Amino acid sequence: MNRCRVWPDFRPEHVLYEDDDLLAVHKPAGVSSQAAVPDRPDDLVFRVRSFLATRDGLDAAAVYLGVHQRLDRDTSGVVLFTKRPESNAGLAEQLEKRRVTKRYVAGVVGWPRGKRDATLDDDLAKGEDGRMVVVPRRGRDARRGSPNAAHSHVRGAQRALTQVALRSQRGDRALLDLVLETGRTHQARVQLANAGAAIAGDVLYRGSAAPRLMLHAAGIELEHPRTKARLNIRDDRARDEMEAWLERGDPGYALYDDRRALERALRLAVERRWALGRSADRDRPEQRTTAFRLVNEEGDAMPGLAVDVYGDHLVAQIYVAEEWESPGRRERVLDVLDGLGFDGVYLKLRPKQANVLVDTRRDDLAPKLPVRGKPAADEIVVYEEGVPFGARLGDGLSTGIFLDQRLNRRVVRETARGGSVANLFSYTCAFSIAAALGGAKRTVSVDASLAALERGRAGFRLAGVELGRDHTFVAEDAFSWLAKAAKKNERFNLVIVDPPSYSSTKKRRFVAESDYDELVALAAAVVAPGGRILACCNHRGMVRQKLRRLVHEGARAAGREVVQLKDLPDAPDFPGAGGRDPHMKSMLLTLR
Repeated sequence: MNRCRVWPDFRPEHVLYEDDDLLAVHKPAGVSSQAAVPDRPDDLVFRVRSFLATRDGLDAAAVYLGVHQRLDRDTSGVVLFTKRPESNAGLAEQLEKRRVTKRYVAGVVGWPRGKRDATLDDDLAKGEDGRMVVVPRRGRDARRGSPNAAHSHVRGAQRALTQVALRSQRGDRALLDLVLETGRTHQARVQLANAGAAIAGDVLYRGSAAPRLMLHAAGIELEHPRTKARLNIRDDRARDEMEAWLERGDPGYALYDDRRALERALRLAVERRWALGRSADRDRPEQRTTAFRLVNEEGDAMPGLAVDVYGDHLVAQIYVAEEWESPGRRERVLDVLDGLGFDGVYLKLRPKQANVLVDTRRDDLAPKLPVRGKPAADEIVVYEEGVPFGARLGDGLSTGIFLDQRLNRRVVRETARGGSVANLFSYTCAFSIAAALGGAKRTVSVDASLAALERGRAGFRLAGVELGRDHTFVAEDAFSWLAKAAKKNERFNLVIVDPPSYSSTKKRRFVAESDYDELVALAAAVVAPGGRILACCNHRGMVRQKLRRLVHEGARAAGREVVQLKDLPDAPDFPGAGGRDPHMKSMLLTLR
């Protein structure tokens, strides 16, 4: 496959205007305006510069881009750059003196019926939680004076002025034309939310559900800094999706009945994964990642569908429910995925409820061959931040590695040096491999499945780790093993607890929602003084707050003092839906 076809540096059709002095481009939603990770840039400036360098046969360092404006990551629309330093002063002066007109379109819920226009004039300041808030003004005449003046009692407050005109309305949904006369952080988002009409899809300011943040920078009007001609640069690329949202709101599963809407949703997910998608050809060997999640169900506005990248192939996971019985939905999804350009697409049909136990190798649930394209080898090698892992795409519902644990395996690799590590419910031992590569002096991998442990041994060899007495594999129920290890007074610097949401063995049944504290108590009994437990739970019904409580109760039941309980960051390719917790919750517990 050609990764640059799926994730190009930048698409030529997104250039809206260009001359020797200025460049205006369409920024897709999902693309950051500036790099969050400097040594792995994936922002608009980096991508546009790379595109221009390739197009014009230049070294990227020789391409000049003057940055004068930014958009939030999930806002789409026109962004203007200067191409010569000599053009900076003229543009900067216009921006400072508010002679540049910036037009937006917003999809909102709650705008008063038939209200044609309004002026939003507020003072904004940063709240305690990092969001912007509207703050009260001093008195009746506070609106007079400079638009840059702070009129409230709150230090750092700035005036925000937005002109609003109603474009169209359907029920409680409306499209609004906005002119931002000032340029404050999250200006339109916080002002409209304060007015009772939050932008749809805005998780931060409690907007209603939508396929994306329904905010688009539709145009910019300015004087050309050299020729003095008046420029009016428009970006109409979001018109179709804005109007589609106005007609039907959040489509839910009906998304899969509309090929164009499906393609838009998938395109947004692809943009959000650009850094991971291009890791194979951009990153240093120790950062190289070729397996990650491309679509994460409702977190990417695609309910009941998860899609993972494994090298040159995709694995589509459909959580079977009555919504998928509508004719053509499944085939349409597979066709659109096939059109991305990967070598093949595998299919897994998963029960919606995690406690429904099925034969994971049934061909009607997990066909051995891809449903689109060419097959992969029986076992392929994928990389996760430079670490090789084996994966089997046609071997039942599971592939051999849980991709949502990538960041947690990094934590283990970075902290295991010199310690002893017990990996419970180890499956194919990916955590143990990470610990060994990080310099752990001893690992013990515990799983009820002998076949999974055999794959774990092969994984150690693939990663170049010598097997011996330092790395042992125990085919036993984790609860039984913990009880025996405690009796033998074994101690570990790190115990990894990553159980299934539901499991059943000959000796016992485990349900994460009710039994997790017992598991933590047993694990705490084998943790060395000052040691830690990596506690993970992928149960959809377990919220982070409840998991924290169960972990605390388990430590207390074991008579261990909690020094710290730290939430670990969520993998960016596994976003939660609507601001809710993602399915995987992880925390690091340190015991006295």
